[in-house]
Amino acid sequence: MTEHELTITRVFDAPRELVYRAWTDPDHLASWLGPQKFTASSVTTDPRLGGRWRACISSEEYGVERWMEGSYRELDPPGRLVFTYCWDQPGDEVGETLVTITLHGTGDRTEMTFHQAPFPNEVERDGHFHGWGSSFEDLALQLARIRQEAR
Repeated sequence: MTEHELTITRVFDAPRELVYRAWTDPDHLASWLGPQKFTASSVTTDPRLGGRWRACISSEEYGVERWMEGSYRELDPPGRLVFTYCWDQPGDEVGETLVTITLHGTGDRTEMTFHQAPFPNEVERDGHFHGWGSSFEDLALQLARIRQEAR
């Protein structure tokens, strides 16, 4: 990993099929995408090679609305997902990055390795680290709710 790459590894108490679906199903994605104090107000996905995804996260508290989008580059359910990611707003300094998600499961637990690169600088990388980390906290809660409801 270089200083302009981001890697986060996280273990979820959920089977990898469910974790994969949380990334590709728009309803699942909308339930957890965005850092604390943000909600996903719009999410569309077309999870196929070359398909597009688009989402809007917003915060009433901060008075902010941010759109993000990309295209799917690789889909190998339930183990691997690769897509482009960029902010859809004027003046964005990050540009397009590539996100690679690898899922390794054992029964009802899944280890997710999230990788995103390249970033133009450490400040942008660190900002995304905090944003994704917060989002993954919400993802863990959402996965627990789904599993509880299935019982």
